[in-house]
Amino acid sequence: MRFVSTVSEQVALEDLVRELVDGVSEQLAGTPDLAVLFVTAALVPHVEALAAAVRGALHPGTLIGITGEGILGGEVEIERRPGAALWAGTMPGVNLHPFHIGMREWAELLEDEEKLKQRVGAENRAQLLLGDPFTTPIDQVLERFDSWLKAPTFGGMGSAAQSPGGNRLILNDQVYTEGTVGIGFSGALRVETVVSQGCRPIGTPLIVTRIEDGMVAELGRRPALEVTQELLRSLPPEDQALLENGLFAGIVINEYQESFQRGDFLVRGVLGANPQTGAIAVGDQVRAGQTLQFHVRDAATAHEDLTELLRPEREASAPAGALLFSCNGRGLRMFEQPHHDIRTTRELLPGLPVAGFFAMGELGPVGGKSFIHGHTASLALFRPA
Repeated sequence: MRFVSTVSEQVALEDLVRELVDGVSEQLAGTPDLAVLFVTAALVPHVEALAAAVRGALHPGTLIGITGEGILGGEVEIERRPGAALWAGTMPGVNLHPFHIGMREWAELLEDEEKLKQRVGAENRAQLLLGDPFTTPIDQVLERFDSWLKAPTFGGMGSAAQSPGGNRLILNDQVYTEGTVGIGFSGALRVETVVSQGCRPIGTPLIVTRIEDGMVAELGRRPALEVTQELLRSLPPEDQALLENGLFAGIVINEYQESFQRGDFLVRGVLGANPQTGAIAVGDQVRAGQTLQFHVRDAATAHEDLTELLRPEREASAPAGALLFSCNGRGLRMFEQPHHDIRTTRELLPGLPVAGFFAMGELGPVGGKSFIHGHTASLALFRPA
């Protein structure tokens, strides 16, 4: 199993294609089994021509791709300007099950387990999803994938447009403006996922003891707002300053653990509070009996979180390649220095061929369940089985 990653900012389409294709051909022997193309919003009018040129030059077994506000490839991140990244590889012993599912098709498939398995693959070790956020019912999709396919789902939602019809989804010789393209992977591979939510916990874990009208009413049998305010007053000044970026709640997904570490929490924003009832609103469904711990986020905590989650991967066998899906609120919107996520990844995993894009929602599992995230860097690491 071998992957390569190349990126181009050439203005002329012909030069851009040549740079992408040559970058792959010079590093990869033979015809790639898979090629993944990421294209910035500025090049949306040229996606059909770009995809056709890449396919005609490389003849990959499967070509898939998406448009985003920015892209990542090689050692750089290209934001809000023209560019494209191409990630390609040979995957002996691996079966690829590519698919496109349109907006109207999802309604039927999400009600029929057998039809869904036939469409996306029944024996998958993992699924890649690249979706249009306006025409993909992603929460329901991830719930069904977890229940029926029982394999991790990773990927991201297109961010090249603020309204329906503006994104482009590539699958082989077709380019779509709606729905979802994806690949089911089976056979001789392992796909490990790393989901860095850019936060660190503060305070201690708390048990949700009462839910009222969808809000967290009690934590540890005390009014949730009272507990929250008490915690915030106790924080050191440097942590209180981080509250300008918002307060977040980490919800434990797997309660059968003795302790909780990074990666065990699904992080969601604290949206507000009701002073009359003492309840707080969290940006996800919370159940009584779950464990909740508050979190803070800024550039430093985001860097620390990504670094700490990647360290164990450094000790394991080196991945052959990786796909990286970063929130379009990261990049230069979060970090002072450019190219943060891709360079941090490559510093901890030297020589790793990686590419991806800045998404309007990143997909990846937490606690064994797949979710859509925000302000997250979601990595899929490919290794031979």
